[in-house]
This record gives sequence, C-alpha cells and structure tokens, in this order.
Amino acid sequence: ISRAPGLASAGSTMMPPWSSDSSSSASEQIMPTDNAPRSLAFLMVSPPGKVTPTGATAMSTAPRPARWMLSDAGWCVRANRAGGRPGVRRYFSAVSRLGDGVFWYALMTLLVLADGVDGLAASAHMALTGAVALVLYKALKRWTKRPRPFAADARIRAWIAPLDEFSFPSGHTLHAVSFTMVALWHYPLLAWLLLPFSASVAVSRVVLGLHYPSDVLAATAIGVALASLS
Repeated sequence: ISRAPGLASAGSTMMPPWSSDSSSSASEQIMPTDNAPRSLAFLMVSPPGKVTPTGATAMSTAPRPARWMLSDAGWCVRANRAGGRPGVRRYFSAVSRLGDGVFWYALMTLLVLADGVDGLAASAHMALTGAVALVLYKALKRWTKRPRPFAADARIRAWIAPLDEFSFPSGHTLHAVSFTMVALWHYPLLAWLLLPFSASVAVSRVVLGLHYPSDVLAATAIGVALASLS
C-alpha cells in the first residue's frame, strides 16, 4: 500500500511546523529577509517587549523646535503675506520709517514749542528714556543674536531693509511703547494719536518680515517696565 503524499513513515518522527533541527538561534529565525512575507517585513530584532519599525531608530537625537517657536514663525509668515498687498506694504513701510525716530523727534520739538518749560521737561523725560532703551535693546541683541525672520525662513520676505542684523527684541517697538507711555504721563490727551501709531509700529515690524511676534511682545513688556521705572 502506498503512503499518501506528505505523510511520514511509521518509524519517522513528526516535527511540528514551527520547530527546526537547525542550530540557528531563535533570533536568526525571525530576522526578516528580502524573501520573507510582507506581514513580517516590518519587524526587526529589538529588545524584549519592543517592536521597532524597520529603518526607524528607537530614539531620535535630532532637536525639534519648540511648539511656541513653530507658532511664532507661523504667525510671522501669515503677517508677512499681507505685505504682498501694495497698499498694506506702503502703509506699514511708512509707519516703520517714521518709527525710526522722525515721528518722536518731531513730537518732542512740538511739545517744547507748544508748552514751553513743561514741554521741555516732557521731551527731556522722553529723550532720557529713549537713551536707556537704546542701550538696553542693543545689548540684548548682541546677547541673543537671534536671526531676523527673513534670514531664517525662506517663506518670509523683507519688504524693507533692516537697520541691523539681529531680531530680538524689536527696537522700534521698545522705543514706541516707552515714548508713548512717558508722553501720555505728561499729556494724556495725546492717546488718540500715540496709541494707534505705536500699535501700527509694532505690527509693521512683523508684516515687513523684520521681527517675530515674540520680539514685539518682549519689546512691549520691556518698554512698559522701562517707562514705569522712569
């Protein structure tokens, strides 16, 4: 009687399909090869209790930007896109140029001409605060050395030329906030003019691609503190 194909003889020992008489180790048996089924191809030998995808490392050593930094850059990109509109770009470029100092020097001069000694006292107060702000923000820029947005992100365009290399904090915003607070302490009725102008200066620095929102926010906080202490 012939035996059916695939059946072992009576004297032979049947081996389970998962056993092997090979001397290879268990780890060698589960190692995927090019001919292994696709269902096993995603496995690789890893420490007990862990399954690691092929080609992936157990721990990434590449630094990842903090979430606030990604958000900071994202808002900067959105604001900078608005600068692509000619009307928006012209307005914020003009405001930023005035914020270089022309607006504030003109205001100090007008205060002296309009209010004599009291105007001179207010202007001197503003000038002294501005001098401290200048020294402070230049020192912070040299210390932090944060690149400007357009230099660090190819998506961001500088719509006007910057005055210096570094970004943190915004010198324009720092001066605008400190000057405004000091001027309003002497002449509160100027709020209708100074508050919108200072806000426009702060926004312009982001729209023009020269500062991150965090540069402007930090400068605002420093300006408030400086004016309050003066």
